[in-house]
Amino acid sequence: MTGRYYEAFEVGETIEHAKRRTISEADNQRFCDMTMNQQPLHLDGAFAAETRFGERLVNGLYTMSLAVGLSIPETTDGTIVANLSYDDVEHPNPVFHGDTVRARSTVTDKRETSDGERGIVTMRVEAFTIDEEDDDDVLVCEFDRTVLAKKRPEDP
Repeated sequence: MTGRYYEAFEVGETIEHAKRRTISEADNQRFCDMTMNQQPLHLDGAFAAETRFGERLVNGLYTMSLAVGLSIPETTDGTIVANLSYDDVEHPNPVFHGDTVRARSTVTDKRETSDGERGIVTMRVEAFTIDEEDDDDVLVCEFDRTVLAKKRPEDP
């Protein structure tokens, strides 16, 4: 288990997530197939070529899901009770096949549950595509993720 218990989260701290992922055409296709999202902007090269983007875009929900997944090891792996909400989702820039995505989370709020047995933690998760040429990563997705976290077990 690598996740954090409620007590280990500090409001204001930023966690740079170690894992990254390069998104393939197959990743995007599978995600669209699994979710039955047949938007031609994601799947039809000829259609997408006629848009302002000039090529297919990666499904924004895949980008968001990937950002959550990249954040799990350093935040909630084995210490989560439940995801409670995803709020204020924005996709300021597109993601294309072949882009590599990284993520970071900033803890924005935490509070104990009314019974004092668990804690609620809110993080602002940001996903970026990595631009290795000029080292100026591009923000492609951001959202608030609120989780119900376990408290550290007491020693017997």
